[in-house]
Amino acid sequence: MSDDNGQTTAPVTPDAAEGEQTIVQVPAGTVVLAATPIGNVGDASARLMALLERADIVAAEDTRRLFDLARRLGVHVNGRVVAYHDHNERGKADGLLDQVEAGATVLVVSDAGMPTINDPGLAIVRRAIERGLPVTCAPGPSAVLDALALSGLPTDRFCYEGFLPRKHGDRMQHLRMLRAERRTIVFYETTHRIAEAMDDLLAAFGPDRPMALCRELTKDYEQIRRGTIGAIREGVIADPPRGEMVLVIGGATDEEAAEAAPEALGVDQLAALALDLAASEGMRVKDAIAKVVQDHPLPDGSFANRKQVYAAALAAKQD
Repeated sequence: MSDDNGQTTAPVTPDAAEGEQTIVQVPAGTVVLAATPIGNVGDASARLMALLERADIVAAEDTRRLFDLARRLGVHVNGRVVAYHDHNERGKADGLLDQVEAGATVLVVSDAGMPTINDPGLAIVRRAIERGLPVTCAPGPSAVLDALALSGLPTDRFCYEGFLPRKHGDRMQHLRMLRAERRTIVFYETTHRIAEAMDDLLAAFGPDRPMALCRELTKDYEQIRRGTIGAIREGVIADPPRGEMVLVIGGATDEEAAEAAPEALGVDQLAALALDLAASEGMRVKDAIAKVVQDHPLPDGSFANRKQVYAAALAAKQD
């Protein structure tokens, strides 16, 4: 059935208190981003269930997972189902929005959690905004927010950093850049990289920074490990965690932030430090430059160009 605004409505489970059915509106001519359960199917909202049944088009990250979710929820997907994932979302966005412009409800769902958060969805949101078409959300489960709430760490200010880089060097650069971050930091990590990630967290933040490792959130084997980076790293070595993980790291104290964010040194300053170190320690200039550059990362976590520092050191020696 439809209401006076052109929205279709669907009755859902009777309200226990009132003994009446709650009516869920399904907006026509709209893109709807809907959060799906991250583990516990019981977290699916009445709105999600109505949208799955009533949307004209369902754009799913994995169509097999979509139909499995619908089966477990006991709902039937009546609209057209299309695959909408990282590799095709830009190419398919405008075609889906043409249908929205014609009055269709296009539901976008990812495998778990909210679309656009490390999942497809951003392309169609951006194009909808550019084309002046309506976009809305059916909110729900979020691994980021669940982990943050369960961590016991400050939640008033936080930053979400997604998955840590895969390569050690890139990961360390990224973590060095965050050493002065005062907000609580949230990462995703995978089972096969958690040991390496913990080693790098220890190297970047030291052993005493508080953190929480949250795994299998909302599932039967949900586990929250809380403690310091050093203690949790030891636990990861002794009892390797499995499943999907969210890492929550405490923000830097004022002292840690000040220590981690010294004034960036220029090439000439680094060269002068290297020459002094070489003279006082009897080191080769190249070795001294390597040490000085390593000890003085730039604000973005990268390092100064050693060749440039070496050229500046040679020029200084000739003066």
